[in-house]
Amino acid sequence: MSPSTATAPSPNVAPNTRRRIMQKTQAAGVLASGLIVLALGCDSRRATSPSFGGDNLAVAASGASASVLEQDRNIGGGVTIVLVHGAFADASGWQDVIPILQRDGFNVVAVQNPLSSLASDVAWTRRVIEAQSGPLVVVGHSYGGAVITGAAAGNPNVRALVYLAAYAPDVGEPIGALNALFPPTALGTALTIDAAGFLYVDVTRFRALFAADLPERQTRVLAVTQKPLAAAAFGETLAQAAWRTIPSWFLVAQEDQAINPDLERFMARRMGARTSEIRSSHVPFASHPNKVAELIEEAASAGHE
Repeated sequence: MSPSTATAPSPNVAPNTRRRIMQKTQAAGVLASGLIVLALGCDSRRATSPSFGGDNLAVAASGASASVLEQDRNIGGGVTIVLVHGAFADASGWQDVIPILQRDGFNVVAVQNPLSSLASDVAWTRRVIEAQSGPLVVVGHSYGGAVITGAAAGNPNVRALVYLAAYAPDVGEPIGALNALFPPTALGTALTIDAAGFLYVDVTRFRALFAADLPERQTRVLAVTQKPLAAAAFGETLAQAAWRTIPSWFLVAQEDQAINPDLERFMARRMGARTSEIRSSHVPFASHPNKVAELIEEAASAGHE
């Protein structure tokens, strides 16, 4: 029986008895109301829980409803975000970042590169970029940074570049030469090459070297679904470097075991990028999707002014 439908005691009941009944009825009403509030609070916590392996969303931080935040944070303003994955991964790796950007009103396209050569990945990504209309922010992770460096060059619609623990080679500079500038990471000892010349990460070492801050259940799947990279890509070079003419942002992953964080800092400094750092493995977009989305939105906002 709910508090609003509780039946009043009969007028024929003795006054003392009637008073006790009324007290118990009121107490039951307070208890029921408290349980309803508690239940609503539990539902709210479930609705605003962090994404898998990610940070708390703004909904949880503010206590506001998702619908209100979706209205207040419609800041995309016609900007399209192009996301470019790195080696040993594919576009599904952006699955926690994409909903945040879409919630905030951005158009989002995630490129699915073949990883068969740097030249082919640049051409593939350039086609995707050129197919979009309006202002663009192009984001690259790891090897994907080299891809966007070539693919975004010369495109007037690209307002900003975002590098996430990524390579940012200059014209005529292969990725392999960049790696040689600083002490090598342990990832190099975990790579195997198949008969066709494609590289894989040893599945038994994948989590420790690639994504140590993600749940083991998740990294077991990532390890066996990894997309190999043609080894020859490390020796290829670019004819243009987009970061020389397009404003750039760089996120350094402080606990990166795939690219030396000092190499990331060197590239960010050389390109004059607006640089921030995060305590993360090589995949901050998966372990800290809200922080990464915030950085992308910052670049979009500055580039759209």
